[in-house]
Amino acid sequence: MVGRAGMRSVSYVQRVALEFNGSLFPHAICLGDADNDTLNELVVGDTNGKLCVYKNDDSKPWTVRSCQGMLTCVGVGDVCNKGKNLVVAVSAEGWFHLFDLTPPPSKHPDASGHHELPTTDEQKLVFKQHIPANTKVMLINDIDGDGKCELVVGYTDRVVRAFRWEDSSESSDHVSGQLALLKKWLLEGQVDSLSVNPGPDGAPELMVSQPGCGYAILLCTWKAEQQPPTEGGDTSASSRETPVRDVILHQTSGRIHKKNVSTHLIGSIGRGCTKENGGSGLFALCTLDGTLKLMEGADKLLWSVQVDHQLFALEKLDVTGNGHEEVIACAWDGQTYIIDHNRTVARFQMDENVSAFCAGLYACKGGCNSACLVYVSFNQKIYIYWDVQLERMESTNLLKILESNPEYRDLLQKLGVDGDDVSAVKDLIHKTLHFPEKQNSPPLHKVPARVDSCSLHAVSQESL
Repeated sequence: MVGRAGMRSVSYVQRVALEFNGSLFPHAICLGDADNDTLNELVVGDTNGKLCVYKNDDSKPWTVRSCQGMLTCVGVGDVCNKGKNLVVAVSAEGWFHLFDLTPPPSKHPDASGHHELPTTDEQKLVFKQHIPANTKVMLINDIDGDGKCELVVGYTDRVVRAFRWEDSSESSDHVSGQLALLKKWLLEGQVDSLSVNPGPDGAPELMVSQPGCGYAILLCTWKAEQQPPTEGGDTSASSRETPVRDVILHQTSGRIHKKNVSTHLIGSIGRGCTKENGGSGLFALCTLDGTLKLMEGADKLLWSVQVDHQLFALEKLDVTGNGHEEVIACAWDGQTYIIDHNRTVARFQMDENVSAFCAGLYACKGGCNSACLVYVSFNQKIYIYWDVQLERMESTNLLKILESNPEYRDLLQKLGVDGDDVSAVKDLIHKTLHFPEKQNSPPLHKVPARVDSCSLHAVSQESL
């Protein structure tokens, strides 16, 4: 169990509240560049089939589209391999929807920087196809290392299916074709997360979470010369629809978990410029009973943390700007854990119970993407906490920060304090911070010690 002394609390982040009147499934929310303008939007699908796209700090949706059925998962990506992102929405009834929200070249941004999308048939649904029903989770990524994206869908009946878009037109701009089934896997436990992580040879591996803090690697065994069936549904007579157990199961801990405890995972966690081209990638797991783990490959546990909250969502996000992505885990009560690769923990508390959560980059203000946390409350409200930044994750103290300033020693000398006398320096800083009106020395507010709120909070963890 990680005690309170081992954690820092994050506060003073900025929040935007969005108008949202529906209810949604946990995976029907995502961040991505929906209109191909290099700035990310928020895409939300509700149980009535309404797809809302939010831009900047506007509380109202930038655009709304209608879909068939209850939307269970949404995504943004180059699913058709056309070199541009499309918005994907899949319903529980099995309806796959594609939307192209790229504004026509003739359209120009308005005064607020928004592109006004036409409401006529010019921006109607690009494509719709029926695939097997009871969808639960979705992934758009290159899972076989061929440089092209596939669509992977997890179902409530412990099945995972991989699809690939097949063009019926040679046009690079026009979307024409259909989804073709590549493979179907049958798992032993419920599927709560899908992700891709580099394997030992650097090739992508498709991972799926399994109950009890486990996961499975799904093997992509199709051959390039084999043609997938023309229909994506279960009615196909092809042997590809026969469940094939090309599945490698892994358990990550000797700790006894409840057999059916829900587990989530996230892979391909960034770690800066180190080990760019070698070794297995980093991935994290969390469970509903409060376990968090960071793994490097199947056999190397980097750390394990036990918390007293029910974790239901797992994301990755670089909150320090150093290229290392932290693990972000959210609980039903809004407690959010931010953990770096060295097991340093910071906490953020959302003040309402949470029904869905995602984290990533979003262009809220300033015309640039920034790190943000997105919460959907059970009161049908969406909150975006934007520009979430920490100067550092690890704790430090004021003396170390001051020592890094080249003017620090000179100023101490002018004040008659020996910089090597730690007790005298501590006493001076203590009196300056807490009793400045009693100081007869020259004013110390001229000392150029630049300490932001996050650093000061870290200082509070370690006594001067």
